[in-house]
Amino acid sequence: MIPGIGTLVNVTTVLLGASLGVLAGHRLPERTRDVVTDALGLVTLLIAATSAVAVGAPVLTSYVGSSAPMLIVLGSVVIGGVVGSLLRLEARVEGLGGWLQARLAGDRGSVERHRFIEGFVVSSLVFCTGPLTILGALNDGLGLGAEQLILKSALDGFAAIAFAASFGWGVAASALTVLVVQGGLTILGLLLGDVLPDAHVAALTATGGLLLVGVALRLLRIREIPVADLLPALVMAPLLTELVAWLH
Repeated sequence: MIPGIGTLVNVTTVLLGASLGVLAGHRLPERTRDVVTDALGLVTLLIAATSAVAVGAPVLTSYVGSSAPMLIVLGSVVIGGVVGSLLRLEARVEGLGGWLQARLAGDRGSVERHRFIEGFVVSSLVFCTGPLTILGALNDGLGLGAEQLILKSALDGFAAIAFAASFGWGVAASALTVLVVQGGLTILGLLLGDVLPDAHVAALTATGGLLLVGVALRLLRIREIPVADLLPALVMAPLLTELVAWLH
């Protein structure tokens, strides 16, 4: 299978799902759209929990010690948050969403603009922070097949329908994020020639699950956590894992 085909399929399913969601959303009352958003928040919380439990994975504890995994996740989130905050990643992502809204949808008022940006930011984070994004894109680049990304594409397509029913065309714009992030990781896979060790993947998965908790809190309107500022934690997790293993 040609490297990169998984990302192209993923972009297509996001665009298709978003289009169907927008068509359905116009026919749903606001209260129903709010319920859909709440349901997505709860499901995202469930996905986050299943990923975060990787902090106790035997492959990770045997590699760095039983007490280190939690500290690795903590360090990754704190250091990553500091780096992301200094780089103003959340503001930059929102700025990109606002720019896309102006180019794709025109100036339709502050409420519509906020709805577009929120849909773009939340969808981009949900579609690009899970372990399937990292591993699937890397494996696709390594020539090991795009099966993981095909599975992710199906999940993202259904999620895009539900997101777009609440947030509108901002969800379709997140296809650009999927293309850039997964495409970049696929190219990285072509260059690496090998996948991350299982212990590093476990730390990355646990950290990604914690970030998804932040996304869920946003969807549930509990707290607007700047999750984009925390994204460098996904880079810090494997680095800290290797550092702790070296010190262990």
